[in-house]
Amino acid sequence: MLHLRLIVPTDLRDTVLTALDKWVGVTHVVVLPGAAVRPTGDVVLCDVAREAADEVLAGLRETGLAEHGAIDVQQLELTISAAADRAEEQAPGEGADALVWEAVSEITHEESTLTGVYLAFMAVATMLAACGAVLDSAILVVGAMVVGPEFGPLAGFCVALVQRRPRPALRSLNALLVGFAAAMLITVGFSLLMDVLGQFSQARFEAARPNTSFIWQPDAMSFVVAFLAGVAGLLSLTSARAGALVGVAISVTTVPAAANAAVALGYRDYGQAAGSAVQLLLNLLGIAIAGVLTLLVQQTAWRIIRSRPHRFRH
Repeated sequence: MLHLRLIVPTDLRDTVLTALDKWVGVTHVVVLPGAAVRPTGDVVLCDVAREAADEVLAGLRETGLAEHGAIDVQQLELTISAAADRAEEQAPGEGADALVWEAVSEITHEESTLTGVYLAFMAVATMLAACGAVLDSAILVVGAMVVGPEFGPLAGFCVALVQRRPRPALRSLNALLVGFAAAMLITVGFSLLMDVLGQFSQARFEAARPNTSFIWQPDAMSFVVAFLAGVAGLLSLTSARAGALVGVAISVTTVPAAANAAVALGYRDYGQAAGSAVQLLLNLLGIAIAGVLTLLVQQTAWRIIRSRPHRFRH
């Protein structure tokens, strides 16, 4: 269940209450007259079955509540109520499969904004992956995969494409491109510094590295793995199963490929740099295609579910 707290201007109260009453999946409606101070109005509380939330939130937006009041949404971990059970039974579909566009858009917006913290994570992850590549340490490479924040803007790009919103798509693409470019530039300097300090060497980098050679030797499986990871990643976002993102992070070699390319550029090993660049592009392309297709399938499935009769209370 999701909990909604609405700040409702007086002139919209009847419209909002009528909208809440007509959709299945809404229960525990509470009205606190005049409780809101800024903006002024009533406070309306209610619980909504997750599978009905997308339609309810879209309907509330149509009333103008987002512009003149407020819509706050919280995830309820536990609800013990017969009325809540009935609301979930009446709502179409299953809560675990529900696609709540407002929630997905909010998550991807936060994760796909170019910030100092995002750039710091990208740089640290890429430098960590560079250490793993030079030392041929699979453990360090996996650690760098987990630290890397690049899936956020990738998911944001997919969501924006499906919703046909060019500005969020460009914002996500900007975060992705600037993030990788800055991280790789920093890693070039880092690898040269480590070489001066005697921790890295060109001979070590160009020697056989059986544990990490996959980073700069892409093949058809690179795209397949990235595609499957993209499906899993978008499903984890839309179903609120964030734990699955860890598995996605350690499935694709975006950050390690960028790191290996950066070290290779520092040593002017253009063969490895080119191979790493192809690996990076294959992974990004696979995730993006899979993400868009996954969202389109979910969107179509939920349109079919919501088009069934008896969506409204009688």
